[in-house]
Amino acid sequence: MKKLTLSGCGTALLTPFCEDGSVDYAAYAASIDRQVAAGVHFLVPLGTTAETPALTPEEKVRLLKIAKDHAAGRPLLVGCGANSFEGTMANIRLLEPLGPDAFLVVVPYYNKPTPEGQYRYFKAVAAATQVPVVIYNVPGRTGANMTAATALRLAADCPNIIGIKEASGNYAQGSELIRRAPDGFAVLSGDDDLTFALMATGAKGVVSVASNIAPAEVAAMAEALLRDDIPAARALHHRLSPLYKACFLESNPIPAKAAMAQLGLMTDAVRLPLAPASDATRAALASVLEDLF
Repeated sequence: MKKLTLSGCGTALLTPFCEDGSVDYAAYAASIDRQVAAGVHFLVPLGTTAETPALTPEEKVRLLKIAKDHAAGRPLLVGCGANSFEGTMANIRLLEPLGPDAFLVVVPYYNKPTPEGQYRYFKAVAAATQVPVVIYNVPGRTGANMTAATALRLAADCPNIIGIKEASGNYAQGSELIRRAPDGFAVLSGDDDLTFALMATGAKGVVSVASNIAPAEVAAMAEALLRDDIPAARALHHRLSPLYKACFLESNPIPAKAAMAQLGLMTDAVRLPLAPASDATRAALASVLEDLF
């Protein structure tokens, strides 16, 4: 089993689309090159931000191949979760041959599993692959929170569950995870606006939406926090805070794509059931980007 430590800034990569709805693979490759040049520490393709439920298996494979080719050696934390064990295993079977460094597996959505159901599900997934697994807890999108107790039970019982992307929005829960995490189990912030607080108290990094737009700045903040340079990190946090908020004016990744379009890096096209950003969101993003850059 590969040993892997994830730390710093990991970007939850957007999937660019052409105006006709097809994947813009050239824009995707260019966006990863921009991330690498800006100094991000790892990459997260095929997650929620990538609109992965709206992608075909063939598109997932091609996107992961491009990510691997352009990552310049950075670890790839690859989204593969579904809302059933068989659905997740189908994604693992599809993507595992491409050599992901770790799988990001979301708490099953819509089903609202109990803590015992979550435990049994993640234990079964971890037992079915040799690739390290990172839990993704995002109750705002799944309808079910994974408690610190359940996550720590999994960390103790499953050697290849190596961390959690904690996006509950609950600092107290994240702090409890950090306080009790065993060696080798990384707590990663899944909420940009909580990254400063969580990393200042021991989280190892962030899986960021905002770093699609401002990769150098988010990576610099994460690096400052890893070296305990709180004043530098605090200044960057306050500079980035308006962007964090703007990225969630509508459902992710709608605002992030609109911001990238304003920067000329991709179109703002999304796939149904999502719709493009409203005029109000576009105006707010324009103001934020003007101030940031």
